[in-house]
Amino acid sequence: MKIKSKILIIAGSDSSGGAGIQADIKTVTSLGSYALTAITAVTIQNTKGVKSVIAIPPNEIKNQIIYSAKDIKPDAIKIGMLHSKLVIKKVLESLSKLNIKKIVLDPVMVAKGGAKLIDKEAIIFLKKNLINKVSLITPNIPEAEVLTGIKIKNKEDMIFAANKLINFGVKNVLIKGGHLNTEKVDDVFLNRSDFKIFTSKRFKTKNTHGTGCTLSSAVATFFSCGKSIKKACELGIKYVNSAILTNPNYGKGHGPINHLNSIKIYKRFK
Repeated sequence: MKIKSKILIIAGSDSSGGAGIQADIKTVTSLGSYALTAITAVTIQNTKGVKSVIAIPPNEIKNQIIYSAKDIKPDAIKIGMLHSKLVIKKVLESLSKLNIKKIVLDPVMVAKGGAKLIDKEAIIFLKKNLINKVSLITPNIPEAEVLTGIKIKNKEDMIFAANKLINFGVKNVLIKGGHLNTEKVDDVFLNRSDFKIFTSKRFKTKNTHGTGCTLSSAVATFFSCGKSIKKACELGIKYVNSAILTNPNYGKGHGPINHLNSIKIYKRFK
């Protein structure tokens, strides 16, 4: 398989391998692209929850980004866990030097088990300085509630919150509806000229660890290969749904999904 594009991932590490930079690398690789990384934090966790978070010094995050991208220029950037205001500032400094147009931000705030992954000051700074500088943000419902101050109870609330984010200066938003207690999952895509609700079957499983990281990386990969941002969202959602459906059922808590669902093994390797 020929490599299609290059993606720089700025995110935290997940020792259990299901989310974070590990999920990002698996996703980008499975979809045929090349992953560069800048690790923002090291988390000690398993499928049952996060034990601790070790922050990487902000200057070293900036150095990882610039040093890697100067040698291998990425076609797109995916941003995940940014746990402090200073980290966000250093990432912004890095982005201003790289001049990469295609950027997907997954505003990671809370881990699947409930552990908080970003402080309040960082959230305020992210709202004012970062969300309007990226191509797309992909919040889930709790994250969209924090960013907008809107309590989201249904699809109409999701649309209202998405409009509010556009009014904040966000170019494109995809609010993920997995947290709602509904028969099907609705994901709301919106920009100033387009609107789309992606409806998917809901799978009854506890194995959904890393779905947000995976989706944003999948969207960034499809976007980097020339798909429109809306089409990249559609394809990313399909990839994640297939990964949930074929999950390996690992761990005693919220287990990982199957990032290999897109890979076909050639007969000679079987």
